[in-house]
Amino acid sequence: MDNAVTQQTLTNDQRNMGLLIWIGSIFFGFLPGLILFLVKKDDAYIQEQSKEALNWAITSIFASIICLILTFIVIGAFLFPVLMIVNLVFCIMGAVAASKGDAGFRVPFAVRLIK
Repeated sequence: MDNAVTQQTLTNDQRNMGLLIWIGSIFFGFLPGLILFLVKKDDAYIQEQSKEALNWAITSIFASIICLILTFIVIGAFLFPVLMIVNLVFCIMGAVAASKGDAGFRVPFAVRLIK
């Protein structure tokens, strides 16, 4: 999507829904992104935001599983807090981008399973 056109045509409701997806992802993981991905099929902006939030949540779940496995050799105990901080930072970055109407925001390091 062209960001200049998207920012002019987005409503406050769309921006707020995108913001809620990312803020909800901090507390509820993949659920807000999944719910809005399934419910708001007619809104392209919400679809893009929910796909990106879902991709990041799935990547975060995989990383948590890896950290759990690595806990048996002690490294995972140090990686869990790092993962939680990274999750918080990326969700805040997504929330800021969504509130600005930036449809081109992509989380670094996220595995793109949902396209």
